Amino acid sequence: MARAHILIVDDEPGILTTLQKALSLEGYGVEVAGGVKIAEEKLKKRSFDLCLFDVQLPDGDGIQLLAKVREAKLDMPVIMMSGHATIDTAVQATRLGALNFMEKPINTDALLITVETALRLLRAESEARDLRAASGAGAELVGQSPAIKHLLEQITRAAKSNASVLITGERGTGKELVARAIHTLSPRAKGPLEKLNCAALPSELIESELFGHEAGAFTGATKQRRGKFERASGGTLFLDEVGDMPLAMQAKLLRVLQEREIERVGGNETIKVDTRVVAATNRDLVAATEKDAFRADLYDRLNVVPLAIPPLRARREDIRELATHFLSIASKNNDRPHIKFAEPALAMLSQYSFPGNVRELRNLVERLVILTPDDVIDEADVSSALPGGGAPKANGLYRPGSPFRVLVEEAERAILQEALTFHGGQMAKTARALDLERSHLYKKARALGLRGKGDEAEGEDE
Repeated sequence: MARAHILIVDDEPGILTTLQKALSLEGYGVEVAGGVKIAEEKLKKRSFDLCLFDVQLPDGDGIQLLAKVREAKLDMPVIMMSGHATIDTAVQATRLGALNFMEKPINTDALLITVETALRLLRAESEARDLRAASGAGAELVGQSPAIKHLLEQITRAAKSNASVLITGERGTGKELVARAIHTLSPRAKGPLEKLNCAALPSELIESELFGHEAGAFTGATKQRRGKFERASGGTLFLDEVGDMPLAMQAKLLRVLQEREIERVGGNETIKVDTRVVAATNRDLVAATEKDAFRADLYDRLNVVPLAIPPLRARREDIRELATHFLSIASKNNDRPHIKFAEPALAMLSQYSFPGNVRELRNLVERLVILTPDDVIDEADVSSALPGGGAPKANGLYRPGSPFRVLVEEAERAILQEALTFHGGQMAKTARALDLERSHLYKKARALGLRGKGDEAEGEDE
């Protein structure tokens, strides 16, 4: 990763020297300016990843410089410094978008932590933008919830490797979208992306689709045909609904993942392939391995990088943003440019559980755009479109039509979320309060799309 470049603006030479030395020792590229005019010249010549502005400068002040940076729409964090700070000055700087306000004399250790945190946040936001751009509309990845932010971070990390990825999640959560994002952000992005739905083909055709066939291999095979693995060489093969793959094919798939070579059906030539496999399923493959319905060794090969997509009910705070996003798309597609949601309608959507997840929300919004006669979608319109009027059921635990495992997962998530909130997000305290092993709580929380303070430390204990 290229080193970050930082601009320090201060009229005290001693401070410039001290901060420049401290940041340079950490590997940052550092430039300094003794006043507003010099700083403006430097900002015109090159871009910086972060700036440190003193408030009082000989030819102006840092607040005005910050305002000019924001007017120019320069996308970089700014940290303000002052030896004569007032509350009004700090509030003004914050309103203009200053990331932090540090009092002089500057503690270099605190400064280094602040700079590192700011740059890490900037990288995460940049990667999230790239990810959404790479995945087209990126609808299912819209949101600011901790669950979706964690998923975006995992996708970015997974994309950089060549390891197999196993995406798990309920129907309608956007597993194919995540697979496409992984490919597009990976070093294999210029290579092909092939897809095979393992549940959509008869078992006798899957082998031919995956590995290809020679002419005359079976009735109807009039000419040689390359399979998905061969066509995806140098790129990525997405195996959707891999949990539905027949056991006989699972053994053959395992061999290909181990040997990195295939043989076409009806042929005896060994063909080397360089294909990354990303698989997805809404089934519980661990339970399937225990019942011998899915090969444990294949599960281990596929599950090198596990990605669990949270259901929409685990990120309800994203529903408003998603609904508004889908409304924008549906209004254009259906020639209804002025239609919008009333606030009570969005509130009602946010309370619904959406068993069909993001796909159900998208379809519901389009239905509302088409069927609502007025230009404002109100609470009554949403109520009439939701199953059962969207009303909560009895005690809120049982919902007709939902499998037992889904209901149990919802209850577990609600309990853990409430416990984490009560204990300030502290994983260790929460584990003690619930009489759970920390490692068990850590795994359970991650599986349910929840995060608390101390996750990294918990992961190191594994």
